[in-house]
Amino acid sequence: MQDFGKVAVLLGGKSGEREVSLKSGTAVLAALQRQGVDAHAFDPATRPLHDLESFDTAMISLHGRFGEDGAMQGALELLGIPYTGSGVMASAIGMDKWRTKMMWSAAGVSTPAFELVSADSDFEAIEQRLGLPLFVKPANEGSSIGISKVKQTGGLKAAYELAAKSDPLVIAEQFVGGGEYTVGILGDQALPIVRIVPKNEFYDFEAKYLRDDTEYRCPCGLSAEKEAQIQQEALLAFNTIGCQGWGRVDFLMDEAGKHYFLEVNTSPGMTDHSLVPMAAKAAGISFDELVVSVLRLAHVG
Repeated sequence: MQDFGKVAVLLGGKSGEREVSLKSGTAVLAALQRQGVDAHAFDPATRPLHDLESFDTAMISLHGRFGEDGAMQGALELLGIPYTGSGVMASAIGMDKWRTKMMWSAAGVSTPAFELVSADSDFEAIEQRLGLPLFVKPANEGSSIGISKVKQTGGLKAAYELAAKSDPLVIAEQFVGGGEYTVGILGDQALPIVRIVPKNEFYDFEAKYLRDDTEYRCPCGLSAEKEAQIQQEALLAFNTIGCQGWGRVDFLMDEAGKHYFLEVNTSPGMTDHSLVPMAAKAAGISFDELVVSVLRLAHVG
């Protein structure tokens, strides 16, 4: 076992995803301690960041703003402490769905059609251009916070106002209805694809964290050839943003079998409902092995 020194497991934080992060971090902390790592919980919402100077490595189990968006990564860079996951730039871009989608579009990575929405937008015209139903989401939130599905003409304005409570930057996105999937990334390896089959209308916060009837299929049901193709494209999507270490790339499939990448997650959940541990297990990697593998990829710069 590599000696990682004293490891801070960053968990909790002050984003809207604090409770999920506490669950992730607690599971990660227990795994590291089982593997003999000198790991300790560190909640940046309750401790000053300069306390991190007594640690040798940081395992980031924070989700959302101030943990997944480049802010914490920048602080760790300044402190010179190796940390897990993507760097400052990729974390910031990956948190911003609008800029992620613009980069993907420029690089030729397929993504559902989208538009930025503001209070001054012509809501009716956007509904006509993107078609109904469509999704409206805050650009800088995770865990499906603030997302809604607009099914009826005239519904975009209310959906925008809901999303704007979470973030001033709001996007409307074309509906793609043939199934939701995710690709876990570990180092330069794409893990087996997981298909998500929610019993809710879409994969919202409740379906992700609270319900026990959401179905996760791994094997995902795609042909081996199609799965391999999407895994390679997921690595391209991940690398286009500049991501490193580990993460998750979500995609949708339409009824004709064409796939569209939705977003990248640079600090995925590690709870009992989480997708990367599920994919790793299908690849023969235990939860403890996964956590240590992620820690082994810690870096500065």
